[in-house]
Amino acid sequence: MTTIDQVIAEKISSWVVDGWPLGNLLLCVIALVLSVILCGIIGIERERRGRSAGLRTHLLVGVGSCMLMIISIYGFPAIFQGDRDVARLAAQVIAGVGFLGAGAIIHRNSGIKGLTTAATVWIVMAIGLACGSMNFVLAISSTLLIVLVLTVFRKFESRINKSAPLIKVRAKPDTPLTAKVLEIGQEFDYTINDLQVELADNGEVEITFLATTKSNLVKTSDLVEKIGEIEGVTHVAIVNGHGQ
Repeated sequence: MTTIDQVIAEKISSWVVDGWPLGNLLLCVIALVLSVILCGIIGIERERRGRSAGLRTHLLVGVGSCMLMIISIYGFPAIFQGDRDVARLAAQVIAGVGFLGAGAIIHRNSGIKGLTTAATVWIVMAIGLACGSMNFVLAISSTLLIVLVLTVFRKFESRINKSAPLIKVRAKPDTPLTAKVLEIGQEFDYTINDLQVELADNGEVEITFLATTKSNLVKTSDLVEKIGEIEGVTHVAIVNGHGQ
């Protein structure tokens, strides 16, 4: 099956001037420029939200992936005259960027943060590979979908998080914090899930938990206010957009 991208690539690559295959050069330039534009769009979204991997990181990953894909296709014609696996370098890029994405993930007892940023680093790698393999339509459509997920779908995620907010509480070491929180949760008809305890840097006890309820009569703000009244509690807050 012939795709639109293949038809476009064949027409451009067939452009030869005085024996020089300028069409291939033009294809490579288009692929690199397109990877800058598409990966930059995703990088700007991450940069605006102040994530650890921002515009420059996404551009470097995307353009680097595109360049390696181009090298894999055009870089070894004089050495390998017969059949060769042009996807070999792409496979190594996928494995390498996986380690890079892992560096954007922060794991603590209170949860995992940076998963979305790690995923966007991985996806710009895929977009770069798509550009480098001259699958321009695929790269453009994928970028539009990713931007849709990062912007429009975020509003739906916020609504879901409201029904099961992540609450973080800090208190002095001698405070029976866990028992008090469970008691208040039962009083307000809230179910406390995924409760995790850790020692904060200043020596205080910090707990995080998900609070869920089937009742529409009690607001989460009322629960948070009641927890804040516990003797020894120094900080209590609802953590929005956790794991992003």
